[in-house]
Amino acid sequence: MSAPTSSASGDGMTTNADVFGPACSRLPQGSAPGSLDSMGPQPVAGAASTNPLLTKLVAAVKATNLVDTLNSQQAITVFAPADSAFQTLGDAKFTKLAKNPSQLTPILQYHVLGKRYDAKGLSAAGSVTSLNTAGGPIKIEGSGDSMTVNGAKVLCGNIPTKNATVFVIDKVLTPGTDK
Repeated sequence: MSAPTSSASGDGMTTNADVFGPACSRLPQGSAPGSLDSMGPQPVAGAASTNPLLTKLVAAVKATNLVDTLNSQQAITVFAPADSAFQTLGDAKFTKLAKNPSQLTPILQYHVLGKRYDAKGLSAAGSVTSLNTAGGPIKIEGSGDSMTVNGAKVLCGNIPTKNATVFVIDKVLTPGTDK
């Protein structure tokens, strides 16, 4: 899918028509679990649990007991590393992190913004701060299919859920770096 000419206005609220990126076509279609239609009414962690691109992220969120925290937020933005992003860490490192929530939690918090942004709003901001404020700023460059988040490519962006706008990315973001 290419970047839409849509209703996204920079306020963070998006619709299915606003979704863009090469991996969006890999989502289930219609009202099947993991489809845009099924994720929209769900809070973010519930929606992610049905998304076939995010099984490793969901396991990490569960390992750190962040499900309720994410689902209870009112308006957030989530940079969600795709399974392929976690695969680059390697199974051993992922398993080690999953068994050590005190190390994994700040990494996951670095992927969440306390404000709901859509792609237009992120591009306009240029730099944003995550819930892990000690992790430093997150740099946003480009737009549409060329948008990056600290150098991570957006694979599928502007995904609407009940309480968040989600951007599936191709890397796990590392706090303390803007690359």
